[in-house]
Amino acid sequence: MDAHDQAVSKIASQTGVFYSRKEPYRIYHGSTNSTRKSQYELDRLIDTSRLNHVLKVDTNNKTALVEPNVPMDDLVQATLQHGLVPPVVMEFPGITVGGGFAGTAGESSSFRYGFFDRTINWIEMVLANGEITKASRTENPDLFFGAASSFGTLGVTTLLEIQLVEAKRYVELTYHPVNGISEAQEVIHKVTKDTSFEYLDGIMYSKTRGIICAGKMTNTISDSNIQVQRFTRPYDPWFYIHVERLTRRSTSSIKEAIPLVDYLFRYDRGGFWVARYAYKYFLTPFNRMTRFLLDYFMHTRVMYLALHRSGLASSHIIQDVAIPYTGAAEFMEYLDQEFKQYPIWLCPLKQSGKNSTHSLQTNANRMMGQQLPDHALNFGVWGPGSTNRREFVYWNRAFEKKVRSLGGQKWLYAHTYYTEEEFNEIYDREEYDSLRKKYHATYLPSVYDKVKVDVESEEKEKRESWKIWLLAIFWGVWPLAGLYGVWKALLGGDYLLPRRRKGKKEV
Repeated sequence: MDAHDQAVSKIASQTGVFYSRKEPYRIYHGSTNSTRKSQYELDRLIDTSRLNHVLKVDTNNKTALVEPNVPMDDLVQATLQHGLVPPVVMEFPGITVGGGFAGTAGESSSFRYGFFDRTINWIEMVLANGEITKASRTENPDLFFGAASSFGTLGVTTLLEIQLVEAKRYVELTYHPVNGISEAQEVIHKVTKDTSFEYLDGIMYSKTRGIICAGKMTNTISDSNIQVQRFTRPYDPWFYIHVERLTRRSTSSIKEAIPLVDYLFRYDRGGFWVARYAYKYFLTPFNRMTRFLLDYFMHTRVMYLALHRSGLASSHIIQDVAIPYTGAAEFMEYLDQEFKQYPIWLCPLKQSGKNSTHSLQTNANRMMGQQLPDHALNFGVWGPGSTNRREFVYWNRAFEKKVRSLGGQKWLYAHTYYTEEEFNEIYDREEYDSLRKKYHATYLPSVYDKVKVDVESEEKEKRESWKIWLLAIFWGVWPLAGLYGVWKALLGGDYLLPRRRKGKKEV
């Protein structure tokens, strides 16, 4: 703990300097699983990238003391050594503990446990004035609940205690074929009531064909006919392709046993199915051999690096939204008409249990006079959009309006096209700003500042700068942007920070 305390003391000192100047800063984590463009300045950041250790695993209390930049694969590896595992593990191994807490992360176990932040017992934070404090459900509860989903706009989270559960060797996964969203919801309701299941999600391959995947941990395989299937090795199949082929001609359920780690990170290779669009972009055959040969590029850590460097995120629709069960059928119809791309991910989420009006997760429903439903259905909507910037923005804004009309809520890790007025109406800035004022964070960027796509500024820069205008034309020539992203992925290294200018020193 000594090394941790020294690192936190340094962060507190740096934060205090920024506070004395009322100078905003950004928190640099060393990586990102967001598709938003990074906006770091070397002389205006707090570097927490070295807070990446699992400090303690307590087997008696089934908890882990973890620094915020510990990625999911390192966390799982550390806890499995003690026969334990986090109850909610985000599907990409590079997503960090701090990112999951501050960014509204959920996974296939969230129908049972809720969002990742609800598995956190307490946090240590450096407030925006440099003060070090702790928060939990009983100590500074408004800060504890408010910091979840706040994207680091209330201070710097430096330590978290995670509740763990007993781990087992396999996940016995049952694939239930369904003929549409209504039947999918029927299976989801049935599995939710069965407390023996710990994991639940689904894939819609078309409007009328999908698979609901229900899993339970086990140390023994219940039937000799159940095959063991892995997904993490280069020659293993991609999960969504394997499931589609396995169930293509079946109308009854099928079971497989998947090693626990392979299950938890089953979507890493291929980034669910988003990586297949890279094959289409580069006019590359999409088959098992090319997936094996290009496996290095098909893991999410490398994909995010290439995505940020290429700038192609600005023309791809990356949206995750939670829709109340009552609006799921209407939203599926909307996607079939307006998105017209499959697969679409389904992930039921337990939303009840939040005790603070300061949480950005609850304000959308409260502002519309609605009671937060116990469960909602997450739709993962990912695929290419229009290459015409105006059409792309128009589609995303229409999508956001549809989500709002159904009483749903979108995750803010992706591009957000709300105007500030719309955002304030949805998330109740009055409550959020009162929390920022109480904890001295009003000089920091707000959540809206961090997540917005400023379309007007983009257009103004293009009009006023011939260099930006020419660069936009240059990068619009196929396949220059993609090749640049691949080249940067091969080089590796830090892709978030700009180069340091001579004469500049860290705070």
